[in-house]
Amino acid sequence: MARPGHGQYYKPVVEANMISIFYRGLDGVMRQTLIKLSPNPTAIDERTARWDLRLEQLKEVQIELSVTPFVEGRESRARNYDLSAQLQHRRVHFSHWEVSSTSFRSNNEVFDELIQTAIGDFHALQIPDESQHIIAAGIPWFATIFGRDSVIAAYQSLALNPQLAVDTLRVLARYQGKEYDDWRDEEPGKILHEYRVGEMTRSGEMPFSPYYGSIDATPLFLILLSETFSWTADERLVEELLPNAYAALEWIDKHGDLDGDGFVEYQRRSPKGLVNQGWKDSWDANMHRDGTLARTPVALCEVQGYVYDAKFRMSSLLRNFGDTKTADKLKRDAIELARRFERSFWIPSRGYYAMALDNNKRPLEVIASNPGHLLFSRIITKERARIVTNRLMRDDMFSGWGWRTLSQDERVFNPLSYHRGSVWPHDNSIIAHGMALNDMRHGAVRVLTTLYQAALNFRDYRLPELFCGVQRREHDEPVHYPVSCSPQAWASGAMFLILTSVLGIRPSAPRKELNIINPLLPDWLDHLHLHNLRVGNSRVGLDFTRRGERTFCNVVDVEGEKLLVNVAFKK
Repeated sequence: MARPGHGQYYKPVVEANMISIFYRGLDGVMRQTLIKLSPNPTAIDERTARWDLRLEQLKEVQIELSVTPFVEGRESRARNYDLSAQLQHRRVHFSHWEVSSTSFRSNNEVFDELIQTAIGDFHALQIPDESQHIIAAGIPWFATIFGRDSVIAAYQSLALNPQLAVDTLRVLARYQGKEYDDWRDEEPGKILHEYRVGEMTRSGEMPFSPYYGSIDATPLFLILLSETFSWTADERLVEELLPNAYAALEWIDKHGDLDGDGFVEYQRRSPKGLVNQGWKDSWDANMHRDGTLARTPVALCEVQGYVYDAKFRMSSLLRNFGDTKTADKLKRDAIELARRFERSFWIPSRGYYAMALDNNKRPLEVIASNPGHLLFSRIITKERARIVTNRLMRDDMFSGWGWRTLSQDERVFNPLSYHRGSVWPHDNSIIAHGMALNDMRHGAVRVLTTLYQAALNFRDYRLPELFCGVQRREHDEPVHYPVSCSPQAWASGAMFLILTSVLGIRPSAPRKELNIINPLLPDWLDHLHLHNLRVGNSRVGLDFTRRGERTFCNVVDVEGEKLLVNVAFKK
């Protein structure tokens, strides 16, 4: 980080086979990096080690280098680090993770490896918080708790392992906002954005202790609670988190709408907070067509959809748990929000929805991926959903590898930027999921195919956080974004969500039902077997087989509680 000041660096201590580097931060904490070398170097100084080696024919020499961090006041697990024991420990934990998760096996070995990489990533990115685990957003930049990222990754992976969602909800509820704090953009009921415990937070340089500058994490938290109940029927979880759900709903109504126009907007209060607080949170993410930046408070279109979905879902959930008065109000609020949204965000001249409204309620008329999330939240009509879908499939939005965040026909388009024309797998997965929910599955199958083809060009077939939105041509490879996180949780979750969507898997665990509606496999998968799919207290095995343009589903087995599995083919 470029910082105005820093702590005290000390002269490294050099010994025959090690270098110790010391730094005392502005928070007063001493940190040490210990570099050990084996065998002993021929020469060593503060920066360099040199070995003079004589290599015999067909013999090998191994040089080992270990880098161990120590932080004053914390016990280091690395002091007596036994690599073999740690590897065995990880293997045991990963084996338990695999056994408790859904397995995917197809006739396509490369696809199976891609899925296995994503399953491994979800295990590797879990970080403990008390007795739960939550998904860290990504490595190397975001290896910590995030609200929005963790919620979306947990939602994407419900078909893989719903325990991730259960733990995520509990951890985020634990850190839910409790007071008014301008420095951290905190308000009662708000779900955090990011939590860090490093030197810059401890010394008061940054407000991440935790920081609450996220406009969408709170409604997404409610959406995840509802969807997790559909997968698990965990009444105890819902009853435990109902106070948090009520607090989140109160935040939406009391603090989310900054100017009383009925829409949820963001505006930072912290001088060190984020300027943009939606998922496109870079400083230049939200622009008008002429290149001027949208001034806050900003009302993002997808956030209104999240709020609509959260209220609609919570209306149903609270009705099931006996609060019919609040349930009725939430349903009325959601219906009114949808009407108000259509009037304010639809742009007749462009035949599309505005990306956002700025501080003067002027629409951002750029063609962007944000309205694709409206398909997921279903705040718009079926007719409008078809229009949005068709618009997204045009070449200016569809790069050949996936949907861009911004149309290449826009003046402010930059395919190499972070949010103004790049391709984000998680963004694509939410849009594809929305298409499937609106019975427009072929667009979802197409992006499943192109993301699969993109993954073939990345190490271990791992989709990164993002890649560049350069138009695909024959024999091209996707252009890498050099500093994207890999693995990134919601990129690793993209395939699971799209796959669940095109297979038409819709659980209803409280009714002890699993519905499979209009399953559809891409033409590069003839067969897909799902084993150990968890729905409530049941485990299901499903076989999907494609014959020509039709995909069939057979129920292989059901273990645990009785579960009704319905396979439906609708026109």
